Amino acid sequence: MPEPEFGRVVAIHQLLSMLNQTKTFPPFSLTRLLRTVFAPRPGEKVAILIDLPDPKSINDFSFLQQPQLTIQRYAYDVFYQGLRKSGLGELNLTCGHIFAYQITGGSNLDLPRTAFAPDGREVEFETDIFPKYNIILCISTYSATAPLTAFAKKFGFRGATLHGLNEIILKTGLAVDYNEVSRQAEKFRQGLTRADSFEIDYLANGSKQTLTLFCGKQEAQKSHGLCRGDKPDVANLPAGEVYFVPESAEGAFPMRYDDGTLGLMEVSKGRIIKASLLKGDQNVVDAHNQKLNSDPVTGELGELGFGTQELPPSGRDIQDEKILGTLHVATGRSDHLGGKLTPDRFANAKNATHDDILFSPTKTPEIQVTQVRMKRGEQQEIIIEGYQPSAYLRSLLGN
Repeated sequence: MPEPEFGRVVAIHQLLSMLNQTKTFPPFSLTRLLRTVFAPRPGEKVAILIDLPDPKSINDFSFLQQPQLTIQRYAYDVFYQGLRKSGLGELNLTCGHIFAYQITGGSNLDLPRTAFAPDGREVEFETDIFPKYNIILCISTYSATAPLTAFAKKFGFRGATLHGLNEIILKTGLAVDYNEVSRQAEKFRQGLTRADSFEIDYLANGSKQTLTLFCGKQEAQKSHGLCRGDKPDVANLPAGEVYFVPESAEGAFPMRYDDGTLGLMEVSKGRIIKASLLKGDQNVVDAHNQKLNSDPVTGELGELGFGTQELPPSGRDIQDEKILGTLHVATGRSDHLGGKLTPDRFANAKNATHDDILFSPTKTPEIQVTQVRMKRGEQQEIIIEGYQPSAYLRSLLGN
């Protein structure tokens, strides 16, 4: 989903966090990013996808006259023009074409059948784009990771999704060395893999709750940003995350809705079955319950993720969920992560989203994550306390 503006309080949190950052970042380099992430071979073809309220406005790039389309402007200025001016030659790539599709309206909803080119042509994804390009970059309002991952497996391309792109992300999350990000994510992954369960303690509006997610000793997975070789894959950039697809979950947890309303999610057998109001607008909670009742799989918890990078908050979940000390659970579609919840299982196709619920001091200052614990056989470890990585995590990362 598109990221909301979080208001004055969160802006102050972000500013303080950025001022306290001691890590420095090199200047952003498009060629370094693409070379590191994809290790492209000479002659490979690259394409850029953007989403627009009116995809026909890519004709002669007329969408550039709409100042609110900041994500798409970065896609044009930094990526499209960057490839055309020097990137294609430096990387020995070809094409560098750009296409626009109709904005989907939800995180990880299926893409439309067609898109448009700058010369006004209408093209089909499955005949004119996916089979003809080796590397596809999707820079969009809403995440397209799930549908693009499915298409990558079908057509054999590699790609990256960079939804919500802004200046902070360009200067930090996309400027890092992804070889190092991958190494750190692997250390983190090895420290959590084959866990039996995770317990998350919350405090919100005076209410204490615990959510337990059962992982069944599965291998932890990592989003580490490298998408090389012949294996079809789609990276999520910025990267830096270790995640699980829970087998089940029990308990309760607080959730912040987009308008600031706080609700309490009751979880049973791996799904949110009921929401109740903690603070804010009862109508928001009622609408959520109506959705849960009419389409129960929308409440399924399909991901538990932990950030692995030291980054400043950007106000966009795509980066902020990668910050060390944060965690997120996600509801809905999980097939792109190795889960079993596919779009056809939803009663309404528009509900077939994958929505991250991020817990961080900037996104959810009203919600405290007092402690996260891992259980793995006889081993029990504290993972996070008060949005700070534990000594155990620091030891894994060698810091």
